[in-house]
Amino acid sequence: MLNSPNFIRKLIVQGMKRMVWSVADRRRIHVKSFVSDGHKMLWTILGNGSYFSTNSALCAKTRGIQKKRDLSEKKLTRYFVDHRTVKLVAGTGGKGACTFHSEPRKEWGGPDGGNGGDGGSIIIKVDQQVKSLSLLTPVYRGEDGERGGSKNCYGRNAATTYIRVPVGTVLKENGKTVAELTRHNQEYVAVYGGAGGKGNRFFLSNENRAPVQTSPAEEGQQRVLHLELRTMAHAGLVGFPNAGKSSLLRAISNAKPAVAAYPFTTLNPHVGVVQYQDYEQVAVADIPGIIRGAHMNRGLGVSFLRHIERCRFLLFVLDLSAPEPWVQLQDLRFELEQYQPELSRRPQAIVANKMDLPEARDNLAALRGHVTQRVIPVSALTGQNVEELILHLRWLYDGHPHAEEGGTSEG
Repeated sequence: MLNSPNFIRKLIVQGMKRMVWSVADRRRIHVKSFVSDGHKMLWTILGNGSYFSTNSALCAKTRGIQKKRDLSEKKLTRYFVDHRTVKLVAGTGGKGACTFHSEPRKEWGGPDGGNGGDGGSIIIKVDQQVKSLSLLTPVYRGEDGERGGSKNCYGRNAATTYIRVPVGTVLKENGKTVAELTRHNQEYVAVYGGAGGKGNRFFLSNENRAPVQTSPAEEGQQRVLHLELRTMAHAGLVGFPNAGKSSLLRAISNAKPAVAAYPFTTLNPHVGVVQYQDYEQVAVADIPGIIRGAHMNRGLGVSFLRHIERCRFLLFVLDLSAPEPWVQLQDLRFELEQYQPELSRRPQAIVANKMDLPEARDNLAALRGHVTQRVIPVSALTGQNVEELILHLRWLYDGHPHAEEGGTSEG
């Protein structure tokens, strides 16, 4: 009989056999013997000495927690962009409708064409969470307004398009500065959307009871802007490559720029914040790309000299292990002066770095004989005299709270 216990038991055993053989074939395991007695099944798998398991946790491989690796200096430069040219095209307004009211028993319903909606404008907005201009696209187009409809239905205005940029973005058009965005959530309306067209309802008057004309929609404004990112910092570390600016920034602030035991130059600016006990914060920027002839576009050229324009005061970092360190100071001031007049005359301090090296002590005495400003000897590697630099940095911050660009006072 079909419903006998033996027949049902036989079907179960056959089903389990097919399941075991399919699993063995899928896992490429050689099954040598298969034993069944109707009540239980026993299989012996030879060749690897393992058994099948229905628990996935026993068969799965244990994976450790993968830690996120820090990006190297070379990889970071691919994501940092400090200038970008974009074309902005605002949205066109919607067309006005030319319709007449149609309803039973109302032969003279009159015009009921609605106006079109306005095109979408494009607004550039500052977002402090954005750190680079790398996410900007070459062309931005605003949305078009919706056209008007019958029954006096006005078209919907298009939504505004927002372009988020970092703090310190400067907008230029044809080489002239049109706006400087220096505060969080600050907005600048770059292009305005076109106005929507008027429907025939708008032209209804006592003289013209059945107008059929409509006004055309206006096109949105078009504009090409050049965006430049200038680092917003109170102090700027200015020095030649391998002077120890990145190591010094790590020693006095919470920034973590890339450093190494071999000489190399930083490829993008880093900003660190020095915190004091009275909760005052001073931002310090590591400016790369300063070499002899940088104002003539040598090396990195003037790509990052623009960041110095927004620094309130300067810290000239000199390598005391090099011969004649006062020549470095003269060359740095010359490059800044050639890039922008009066830039090298801002409030400043001279930082004599690498005092842990033996030859730096003799050069320190010679440096003080060639300059009149205060020289602060430090060692970014060992932390020697870093406290004096932090205190002098606060003195510059408090002494020049409203120093403007191009100031002539010296500290």
